Amino acid sequence: MRIVLDTNVALSALLWRGTPYRLLEAIRQRGDVQLVSSAALLEELADVLMRPSPAKRLAAIGKTAQAVLADCVEIVEEVAPTEVPRVVPGGADDDHVIAAAVAGGAELIASGDSDLLGIGCHQGIGIVSAAAALTAIEATGKT
Repeated sequence: MRIVLDTNVALSALLWRGTPYRLLEAIRQRGDVQLVSSAALLEELADVLMRPSPAKRLAAIGKTAQAVLADCVEIVEEVAPTEVPRVVPGGADDDHVIAAAVAGGAELIASGDSDLLGIGCHQGIGIVSAAAALTAIEATGKT
């Protein structure tokens, strides 16, 4: 299974210990699940990590934005979308998530963004919450 994490899910997974964190841990532990991203999404994550609230959380957990981003890049297969079509109403930034998923042959996008979640599916790629993505990954491991 190939999966793209929207920036909001990636940020939560890297800084807190809720469902997005459990999703990221499940991805890391499974050899049959690949995390996919693009330069645009990684740049957005780097930018968000520098904002006051994430910076405060990073300080609290004793990590730097650079170290957290490096850990993330290490487990991601970076893809280069050839185009970023307008797909998501009201969210041009969200189109980069769709573009990365299409370019990377992803089956799922995990997001907390209502604009993306409202689409539900694009070109056969499911757009689901972090909890639903975790359930899907856990289900693929059962025989």
